[in-house]
Amino acid sequence: MVKDGYPWILVPLAAGLAAGVLYLFWPGLPLLLLSVLLLLLAAFMAYFFRDPKRTVPGETGLVVSPADGRVTRVEKISAGEGASPTVVSIFLSPFDVHVNRAPIAGTVVDVTYTKGRFTAATSDNASLVNEQNALTIRGEQLTVVCKQIAGVLARRIVCWKKPGDSLGLGERFGLIKFGSRTDLVLPPEVDVVVSVGERVSGGVSVIGRYRIVERS
Repeated sequence: MVKDGYPWILVPLAAGLAAGVLYLFWPGLPLLLLSVLLLLLAAFMAYFFRDPKRTVPGETGLVVSPADGRVTRVEKISAGEGASPTVVSIFLSPFDVHVNRAPIAGTVVDVTYTKGRFTAATSDNASLVNEQNALTIRGEQLTVVCKQIAGVLARRIVCWKKPGDSLGLGERFGLIKFGSRTDLVLPPEVDVVVSVGERVSGGVSVIGRYRIVERS
């Protein structure tokens, strides 16, 4: 369970229990329905803020998924000739785990929060106009950018890391509350192995592979 979810769980839980106690003294359908609805809401919040343990792949030269969800975009940033970074977008529905995980091991060199709109997270334009938080992570072999992007329902982006912090592969670094999107910008040397429509799991699913270059 993510600690940021405690208020979202405890408030409807307490209200639902209070309504249930009142129902015992003043039986009536409205109080009963209110109690049931609030307890169901608390149960959904507990499900939404779940934080399952994940075992990252042991293979080297991997970029893993930063989020659970469905891949909605795999596209080169530049359509011209030559090498170009690739954007991989992952849409998170309200039923997906919303904890974000580091796609590579490395150091956070920049965290940039940008205010914006709350358009549908499935739109390609969302990465340009929506509220978002971008982490730049520099590893030994490559640097990637991971964007936490708010959607129609998501109104709160949470990031637990700051510049200078180290991240292990698949380590938790934040979450986005309710339906949202996570974009991953990968350098040209990464061979992307996922396709649009594929479902991925944060910290587990392989997004891309790159060749390890020994440094002298």
